[in-house]
Amino acid sequence: MMAQHPSILLMQTADFAAIAHTKQRRKDNVTPYINHPIGVANLLATVGGVDDVEVLQAALLHDTVEDTDVTIEDIKANFGEAVATIVGEVTDEKNLNKHERKLLQIEHAKHASTKAKLVKLADKLYNLRSLQTYLPDTWTIARASAYFGWSSEVIAACRGTNAALEAALDEVFQGNITIEGQTVPCMPANYQPGNWMKDTPVADVA
Repeated sequence: MMAQHPSILLMQTADFAAIAHTKQRRKDNVTPYINHPIGVANLLATVGGVDDVEVLQAALLHDTVEDTDVTIEDIKANFGEAVATIVGEVTDEKNLNKHERKLLQIEHAKHASTKAKLVKLADKLYNLRSLQTYLPDTWTIARASAYFGWSSEVIAACRGTNAALEAALDEVFQGNITIEGQTVPCMPANYQPGNWMKDTPVADVA
């Protein structure tokens, strides 16, 4: 069977992800969730210079198994084992509490494949840039700072993967966020690994 053109594969993947995330919104309850995986794939291509179709497909699909009824077997059947493997590497185990999942993300990142690390870097870049412009109403400065601190630990485990994505992340960490009328550095002063736990809810809340 003739291999499909990369543009066709990416369009099919984007369509699959859009259908899977149809009823979901981002934390602002307005933005369609599909904006996120499309944005992650876009960052991989435009910032990271990534043109590996399997990585871009995995970026488009990276939250489908974690947040919808789609299974790894569905990914494998539709897009092949290579893409399914990357998606599996970046999928959290939802039966665990938030602290356990976040600790596992740090640990898994250390041993992830290069392709999975690329998706992780772009995913974190998208989320951290989003937090610089919008914070959920229930989040405090401490909660936001904890998220940046935890993200820095995940990213540390992925460094050496893509210089451009890592430089863009460093730029974010050197920036500020504004919340509750205060402007504070994105990264907490004197942050130490694990500090994020005291200001991150254990329960899976917004």
